[in-house]
Amino acid sequence: MSRHYFVFVRAILIALGLALLPLVIGNMILENFAMHNARSEMIAIADRYISRSEAAISDGVEALRQMQLKGLTSCTRQNQGDFEKTLSQNAVISAIGIVDHRGVPMCYVPAQNRRGNSILPVLKPDAPRVGIGMSWMEYQGIRTALVSWKLENGWRLIANISPTVLAIEPGPDYLRHALEIEVRLGRDHVWVDPLGNADHPVMMGSDFIEEYAASTIYPINVRIKSDRNAIMGLVRELKIVAVIACSGIAILLITLVVWLSWKPEKDAEDDFVASIRNGEFIPYYQPVVDIVTGELQGCEMLMRWQLPNGKMVPPGQFMTYAETSGHIFEMTRNIMRQSIEDLGELYFRHPELKLSVNLFAGHFNDRSIVDDLLDIYEDSPIALSQVVMEVTERQPLEDIDLARKVIAELQAHGIRVALDDVGTGHGGLAYLQKLGMDVVKIDKMFIDPLGSEENAFRLVDAIAELADTMNMGIIAEGVEKYEQIVLLRELGVSSAQGFIFSKPLPAGEYLEFAEDIFSDRCNPVRVLEEAEKASGTPEEMGAPKVELY
Repeated sequence: MSRHYFVFVRAILIALGLALLPLVIGNMILENFAMHNARSEMIAIADRYISRSEAAISDGVEALRQMQLKGLTSCTRQNQGDFEKTLSQNAVISAIGIVDHRGVPMCYVPAQNRRGNSILPVLKPDAPRVGIGMSWMEYQGIRTALVSWKLENGWRLIANISPTVLAIEPGPDYLRHALEIEVRLGRDHVWVDPLGNADHPVMMGSDFIEEYAASTIYPINVRIKSDRNAIMGLVRELKIVAVIACSGIAILLITLVVWLSWKPEKDAEDDFVASIRNGEFIPYYQPVVDIVTGELQGCEMLMRWQLPNGKMVPPGQFMTYAETSGHIFEMTRNIMRQSIEDLGELYFRHPELKLSVNLFAGHFNDRSIVDDLLDIYEDSPIALSQVVMEVTERQPLEDIDLARKVIAELQAHGIRVALDDVGTGHGGLAYLQKLGMDVVKIDKMFIDPLGSEENAFRLVDAIAELADTMNMGIIAEGVEKYEQIVLLRELGVSSAQGFIFSKPLPAGEYLEFAEDIFSDRCNPVRVLEEAEKASGTPEEMGAPKVELY
């Protein structure tokens, strides 16, 4: 099959893919609508549980405080009569009593059956005035909460919070039978579990969504899960209508795309060559930062296609063609030359900075890349020792031995070589063993689940340990969250790039970013640390101190 027909067949396949876009978009809109509604309902339910539980505990604390003010601090018959009056006036409280310093009830109204057994832990000398705990009693999966008030003699007034306070209607019909609700007091005490999590169908599968809410006053948190299939039932009929409506659009779209794609190969080739000649392929720079000190270590140079009208073409739409057609070689030379004009002065003033240039497997089929690098950078303001060549693991190298010789020659001139996308492609450990790399870059797919998946932590740890053993530098890609920075530090990774610091920038913005760091106007790591500290704890935000039993 000729290359012309190959391009046409590929265009047909792309057209078929694009024809499905209305269906995909329609389904996404409907699913997002259903998910948004469900999440809003779940958040509202969680907020109701939080507000109800806060109000119930506050009412219990206030009732006990009033009892102390009235002198109801002993088990006299008259006081027990006043306990009954307090109960009749407060629907939140189901029982009131007094316990001694061991937590053993001395009197209870109404009477309890746990004779001589402690219902609270032994009172600690430094215990706060208010205590919150859980009783053994429950009603429809809701346990009875206990609120205590410390007296001067070491006894405690105690009030039972009625379980009916948190007997809340669990949302609309389509969610009602697919919700798992759990209210916890602290980490260890389940307050509400009306459906029995151990046997509930939501816990049996993995396709669910989850919402979480926490009290800012008391150590109370609510977790709500819902089965995704039940949520999608809200828009199932609308999705059928969307499929029918989008079928007609799909036919028109296929026809239009196929017609536009049937363009002579020579015209398409000439358009691409003209774009290269007109300098439409330009370098963008993504900063690499020391996540311990906040210092700028350099950047990775990425290729972007900027059309004459200012619009940017994503690399995914042209990079494969550029590599298969061989135009990538000239495009790479052009952006390397442009990097000298963009960054030469900055890198001359800061010789510690590194500039990473992406290569593809074809660059290692001969030694011409060595000549290109020497020709462009050897006598430029950017020293060869500041240049890092990145070879991706996603594409197989045709000749490993030749590639090793090319890499060795680059290293002999002071150029460092990095293995990009480690763990995602063909080479694996063989590339690290045979090619003599100087730096490994951990792919974003391993960084994203850090903090949420134990396996991700172990994989990154293994890569970091391997790099350390082989005396190689290591850089984490795609860092987007502060907690990822904390975990990477623990694993001994000190260099990172990602949107948490900056997206890829045009030359002018990257120079501003660098100057802000070098002039101490900004330290990106310090800014992140201060933002993390500013969130505060509940106690720092004014919440009362309580003790959990």
